[in-house]
Amino acid sequence: MSLPLDSADLAAIWLTLKLAALTTALLLLVGTPLAWWLAHTRSRLKGPIGALVALPLVLPPTVIGFYLLVAMGPNGPLGALTQKMGLGTLAFSFSGLVIGSVCYSMPFVVQPIQNAFEAIGKRPLEVAATLGASPLDRFFTIALPLARPGIITASVLGFAHTLGEFGVVLMIGGNIPERTRVVSVQIFNHVEAMDYASAHWLAGGVLICSFLILLLLNRRGRPSVMPGARA
Repeated sequence: MSLPLDSADLAAIWLTLKLAALTTALLLLVGTPLAWWLAHTRSRLKGPIGALVALPLVLPPTVIGFYLLVAMGPNGPLGALTQKMGLGTLAFSFSGLVIGSVCYSMPFVVQPIQNAFEAIGKRPLEVAATLGASPLDRFFTIALPLARPGIITASVLGFAHTLGEFGVVLMIGGNIPERTRVVSVQIFNHVEAMDYASAHWLAGGVLICSFLILLLLNRRGRPSVMPGARA
């Protein structure tokens, strides 16, 4: 018996996986140094920047998507910049989806890593400093290995959260086949067309994937590195 999924469904699945993988990689690249700074800085900017990072936890996705769409549009600051660079606008493109996903999933990556860095404490870093390790050496040889559980959690959460995006990606990318139509949007299309069989297959796949991810995190037994928790 063949699966009731057509080429559009498979394209949406592939696009979603590619978006989630790229978003997670970019978030780890950007979010790790940001989490390190938030965990150790005494700057007055820590509060505002920390709140800005956590904003997607409380804002409706459509609000985030709307303002990102305005910024990426031809009259927005980001859209004007990309047009001057000859890149066109980012709205309704895969690149726009990546930017929106990075913004929307930011707290799910930064907060676990920040909590992991804070849980390390100052003692291991101070000992390494007395042995002559430079700040860069202490970061790569001490902090990152000790924070690995938090980094793994952040990677899994960032990937899973991107898989389930709907409001942000729909506002920024619309519903363009093979370009911006991800699984969540394709499920919406099937429901609108009353094709519940295909919607069940796609939605069930996302449900099972999300459940297995959460089960994996729970078996790790590290609730202290979940977003919003403190070590």
